Amino acid sequence: MDFNLFMNDVVDVARKDVREAGYQELTTAEDVDNALTKEGTTLVMVNSTCGCAGGVARPAAANSVHYDKRPDNLVTVFAGQDREATEKAREYFEGYPPSSPSFAFLKDGKIVTMLERHDIEGFSAVDVVGKLQTIFDEHCAEV
Repeated sequence: MDFNLFMNDVVDVARKDVREAGYQELTTAEDVDNALTKEGTTLVMVNSTCGCAGGVARPAAANSVHYDKRPDNLVTVFAGQDREATEKAREYFEGYPPSSPSFAFLKDGKIVTMLERHDIEGFSAVDVVGKLQTIFDEHCAEV
């Protein structure tokens, strides 16, 4: 088995999962600046290929947004794959170290809070959905 082909398949599935959940994929620094400077609320899912991303973070990203309150904008960057976009996004996460998978919640381009890897790893997807929806309750309008 060609390891690179296998990893490409894993990455493709991981990207597709988040796109199908309604998140806009940001692959360049310009994409990030355009998306993260928008007015309103934005949830950034920092995707990765680790097990807790596939087993917890991506399912939580997909299921948390089926709720009475949700962010105005849903976007994603892929750590380890789209380095320029991920590094640019992390510039917006002031006060938080690099972490993947993770979720950053911004309002009008400013970081409000973040669920870091330690808030995801070791928890169930349902636990993380609850954490995200608590953030939505505090900061988002009803849809």
